[in-house]
Formats: sequence, structure tokens, C-alpha cells
Amino acid sequence: MIHTPDYVFDSVADIPLDFFEHEDIKALILDLDNTLTTHNNPEPDPERYGWFMRLVNSELKMIIVSNNHPERVKPFAEFLGLDFVPDGKKPLPKGYNEACRRLNIPKKNIAAVGDQIFTDVMGCKAAGIRSIFVFPIEPETGFWFRVKRKLEKPLLPKRAKGERK
Repeated sequence: MIHTPDYVFDSVADIPLDFFEHEDIKALILDLDNTLTTHNNPEPDPERYGWFMRLVNSELKMIIVSNNHPERVKPFAEFLGLDFVPDGKKPLPKGYNEACRRLNIPKKNIAAVGDQIFTDVMGCKAAGIRSIFVFPIEPETGFWFRVKRKLEKPLLPKRAKGERK
């Protein structure tokens, strides 16, 4: 189903490195806000940063795709040393397709991780790549975020770490 993620983890920090090798994932598209860090935070917390640094030492390619504007995404991406696609227009496949083009890896070997069903998971499905759902770091306070979270609540997966859906 278009709203069902392929994999579910509590947090990006809970995704073990050997998971990517086991699932033949050679590149990872990363969402930014509430996946790698809280909204408007210029750096990840120590737990997520440690996870990211372990990935850097692997052969996994990574890129950030965010619906945020360049002025938000660029400093964070530069802090991590990653390429990025801002204004990704998720759930449309535009940003994911651009990231896949830049990664230059077959889509069958690419997965994307994000915290929203209606943008991240559905965008992955539209782009033909696997989705890794992680639960948001913290509740958003904005009106539209609260509406979207309420609408996606019945679609949320159970917290089954790494279970293939």
C-alpha cells in the first residue's frame, strides 16, 4: 500500500549498520526535520550524530532530501558533509528522483528514511524506492503539522524494530 513503509524503526539511531548490507541498500536518502534533528536545530543530537558517523565510515552513500528551503537545509547538510536536495516537494517524486540521479545507484539499492507517512513514505512509493519509517523525535507545534499527524495516526505502524512490512 502507498502509505505502508517497507521498514520501521523507533529512530534512525536504532537502524543497525548491518541492516543496510543485509537488505542490499547501497545508498540512503535522509529526511531532515524530526528524523535527523528537531525542527530548526542546526545539528543532530549526539545519539543521531554518532549513528551518522558510523554510516560515514561505511561505504553507504547518503544525501538529504527535505521539503525545507535551502537556507534551512544547506547549513545542516554542510555540517554533515552531505549533498542535499531542498524544496523536495515530497510526496511528489521530484526530490527523490533528483537524489537518485545524483547518487547514481540503481533505485533497487536505494532506501529513504523519514518520519512522516504523507510525505516521506508516500514519496518513496511514488519514486519507486524503499521506505524506512522512523517515529518523530518530538511532536510538532504548528497547526498544519498537528492536523497532518492526527490524520496519519490510524496509518502509523507499530514500533517493531526493523521488521519488513
